[in-house]
Amino acid sequence: MSYPARFDRGHTDDLMTFLAASPTPYHAVANAAERLEKAGFRQVAETDAWDGTSGGKFVLRGGAIVAWYVPEGAGPHTPYRIVGAHTDSPNLRVKPQPDTGAHGWRQVAVEIYGGPLLNSWLDRDLGLAGRLTLRDGSTRLVSIDRPLLRVPQLAVHLDRSVSTEGLKLDKQRHLQPVWGLGDPHEGDLIAFLEEESGLQAGEITGWDLMTHSVEPPAYLGRDQELLAGPRMDNLLSVHAGTAALVAVATAAGTGTELPYIPVLAAFDHEENGSQSDTGADGPLLGGVLERSVFARGGTYEDRARSFAGTVCLSSDTGHAVHPNYAERHDPTHHPRANGGPILKVNVNNRYATDGAGRAVFAAACEKAGVDFQSFVSNNSMPCGTTIGPITAARHGIKTIDIGVAILSMHSVRELCGADDPFLLANALVAFLEG
Repeated sequence: MSYPARFDRGHTDDLMTFLAASPTPYHAVANAAERLEKAGFRQVAETDAWDGTSGGKFVLRGGAIVAWYVPEGAGPHTPYRIVGAHTDSPNLRVKPQPDTGAHGWRQVAVEIYGGPLLNSWLDRDLGLAGRLTLRDGSTRLVSIDRPLLRVPQLAVHLDRSVSTEGLKLDKQRHLQPVWGLGDPHEGDLIAFLEEESGLQAGEITGWDLMTHSVEPPAYLGRDQELLAGPRMDNLLSVHAGTAALVAVATAAGTGTELPYIPVLAAFDHEENGSQSDTGADGPLLGGVLERSVFARGGTYEDRARSFAGTVCLSSDTGHAVHPNYAERHDPTHHPRANGGPILKVNVNNRYATDGAGRAVFAAACEKAGVDFQSFVSNNSMPCGTTIGPITAARHGIKTIDIGVAILSMHSVRELCGADDPFLLANALVAFLEG
């Protein structure tokens, strides 16, 4: 008997809504938190004492969220089942002194975050979004989701070599977007954001701002079997993990027994190394899991037993075989769009998967009635990495790297099979339920 699917193409429709509403990590975790609250989860503050009651809880810290559901009867040594993901994507981020320009053009000074495909940001209509910190210490999210900025490409007539030698971009000189005409004046951009946000002049004293393409996600192809959109790396996994946790918690609330405590851990700063208080290499996940053990009356021995039985699926996007560059892929591993989630393997531990982990994921996919594919890099190509090895090493937790195969990774607009997001979500439900 196949496992009953929880999600179908409606999940992909909802993913499109989630992507459009989440131009920054701060918006992504706020949207995930809203979905969790509707399912009965409650936010707990890290500065408060925690109780050991059952039910769903979550912690928000900057652009990261950790959510978990304690089923009735869970003991202090009950292991966790974790879906790990990250909320950040490569983009252009606003510098501390943003107002710049030259030759009658007003521009915004930006810094390159992560490893974006720089050419994909040229000649795009860009919005501006992020987190504002106010004079009283509070924060507010802002999203200008309309054409506001643009990085104009140099006309071919002024650089004939681009046709023969390819496009060469200097990150400092060529990526500064324009947003108007005239001379730049210090404070213009922040004053504009205060006006847009209904704030008084001088209220904003800090900001974490970034650009995003305002083109909405869309189905693509003759039969609409593809999905094009921004930030799939890795909001596709954040969305699937949130949906899976809600589904598992909802089922548990109606009597389904859970042998594990299901967890969603979505971190910031994966694209630049994860070393922050909201990154996977920070203490956030371990602190939450330990405090949950102790809140349920556990000891260090219970914590050790719990972690020893815990398994994490590190879910991130991977590379589908590219029809124009098939030689860049391993000749025997060609993940295809709509072929189901991928199991990512690298013997040099760029991914955390081993044979025992493969068996765990295979069992979840079999239970969900979902096919999966294997991915390894071409031996001649360097392999990327994920939060998987970091999670395994930092917490001593068995970790398996998985994801969805996409094209155009790190582009302002990426491409995947339209069925793969809900196939992943169904696999995650089976994994979390054990």
